[in-house]
Amino acid sequence: MSVASIRRLAAGAAVFAAAATGGAVYLSPSVVSSDRGGGPVLDSLRRMIGDPAATVPSRSAQESALIAASASNPLDVLVIGGGATGSGVALDAATRGLRVGLVEREDFSSGTSSRSTKLIHGGVRYLEKAVFNLDYGQLKLVFHALEERKQLIDNAPHLCHALPCMTPCFDWFEVIYFWMGLKMYDLVAGPRLLHLSRYYSAQESIELFPTLARKGKDKNLRGTVVYYDGQMNDSRLNVGLACTAALAGAAVLNHAEVVSLITDDATKRIIGARVRNNLTGQEFDSYAKVVVNAAGPFCDSIRKMVDEDTKPMICPSSGVHIVLPDYYSPEGMGLIVPKTKDGRVVFMLPWLGRTVAGTTDSNTSITALPEPHEDEIQFILDAISDYLNIKVRRTDVLSAWSGIRPLAMDPTAKSTESISRDHVVFEESPGLVTITGGKWTTYRSMAEDAVDAAIKSGKLSPTNECVTQKLQLLGSYGWEPSSFTTLAQQYVRMKKTYGGKVVPGAMDTAAAKHLSHAYGSMADRVATIAQEEGLGKRLAHGHPFLEAEVAYCARHEYCESAVDFIARRCRIAFLDTDAAARALQRVVEILASEHKWDKSRQKQELQKAKEFLETFKSSKNAQFNDGKHN
Repeated sequence: MSVASIRRLAAGAAVFAAAATGGAVYLSPSVVSSDRGGGPVLDSLRRMIGDPAATVPSRSAQESALIAASASNPLDVLVIGGGATGSGVALDAATRGLRVGLVEREDFSSGTSSRSTKLIHGGVRYLEKAVFNLDYGQLKLVFHALEERKQLIDNAPHLCHALPCMTPCFDWFEVIYFWMGLKMYDLVAGPRLLHLSRYYSAQESIELFPTLARKGKDKNLRGTVVYYDGQMNDSRLNVGLACTAALAGAAVLNHAEVVSLITDDATKRIIGARVRNNLTGQEFDSYAKVVVNAAGPFCDSIRKMVDEDTKPMICPSSGVHIVLPDYYSPEGMGLIVPKTKDGRVVFMLPWLGRTVAGTTDSNTSITALPEPHEDEIQFILDAISDYLNIKVRRTDVLSAWSGIRPLAMDPTAKSTESISRDHVVFEESPGLVTITGGKWTTYRSMAEDAVDAAIKSGKLSPTNECVTQKLQLLGSYGWEPSSFTTLAQQYVRMKKTYGGKVVPGAMDTAAAKHLSHAYGSMADRVATIAQEEGLGKRLAHGHPFLEAEVAYCARHEYCESAVDFIARRCRIAFLDTDAAARALQRVVEILASEHKWDKSRQKQELQKAKEFLETFKSSKNAQFNDGKHN
């Protein structure tokens, strides 16, 4: 780290400080807009979503609503894609009083949205670029993301929380540089600040993060700077979005694939889509005044349905993550290395009782089930080993996965040099609005921009403005961090033994905490199933997931396959691939009971799930038991 770098950072800090005292930091356009919403519309939505007896419409009812959207009575908006952005668009449009449908080829969050870094962040690196390049555009990105970060944590507090992240410094220049940079990050966050960053001495740092190395590359640890970002359970958040949209009136349907778009012969406008129900094979037409293409990495394939020669706009990038045992990182403290020897950012974060580490950023092809390469897994292991005092072993990898980031290039831009981390919204063909790019943190504002574009395109008449900034998701209303204690005190886990006898088991702290955080205020419904239906047994040793969750998700969260459950309703496939394989048989049995599957379908589900788990490159001989969950 050079003296010149620190001087540039100091100059940038002075500029930002001056702006802050003048009010610019607190009056960025996106922050001012956060006062919108409220009133009777929002109160009504809150009552509906916060109702303890709230139940999403059945899958068949949702499909019927999509089929009923005819040419003479079309939906206002039909969304293609059930990831974070698509589900966000459906929720935003429905809460503005529009008639909305959403179709997803696989499952909600089946693509990029379940394979994220799990961080809700403002973008420290963008701030660094803003300072060094005097780039106001990058600064606006940070302002905006920091506002959305706080909003997302507030709107789904059971699934999101603030996480301290430690940045190790091996010389005093680094200490000053990172301290100043992260103080600037605090300053830009303004009223959206989670917690203040601070410096810890080397000894304090080791106490907070016992596996942190005291020495690195012939240099001694001088201390660490700890700052705060957010963390989430990404696919459960995505499922919560889809279910909240359903409660707000949107007809959402997973496992429903768009096979072609419908064009009006006279006007050449897109007026709907031909959809195939992938569970039954039946096809139907669903009409809408505007179609929103939110298919993530696959949005080009939707665009090509209109024009085979359309210019691609997605530059796919592969992000690989690995999961390690919990002893690699302490509970409640992450480690972020802003620059490894080859210039990449590497992190190690506690997540759902394990440690997630990553990430890579390399070119990739677009596939439905991306797989991590062994050299990418090894790169992450090598990178973190430089900063730890324990041996980092390939055999410790419990799960490894790859996600595709849909980096977007605006097809209307004259130059191709700015592949953006920001999002792009445009209407290339009349009636087809495409939204892509961006990141999880800003999904809500991306959805708002897409709905604004759809309203303009279709000359739609919403009954109110966007209210999603102040709207909490299903499970958030009435939830408190202490809610798990009520579950532990009031419920037991009745479970069937191998002999078929039903015996009580304690709703211990691990299970109660898991249910509370995964389902929020709906957790008592899962606990009731565990208690009253004899489904209180754990699905896999060493993990808090209960059999009752499978039944609940099948009834109330559109869980239609074994993969839907192990990958996205509960996260066992991501946390411990081998444990997921052991739980499979029981998951299929419970789903078969809920969905009335025959033996053939059960066999098919088992096979599909096993093939899915093969794409998660765990170490087959990794045996891990943390001793906490019996």
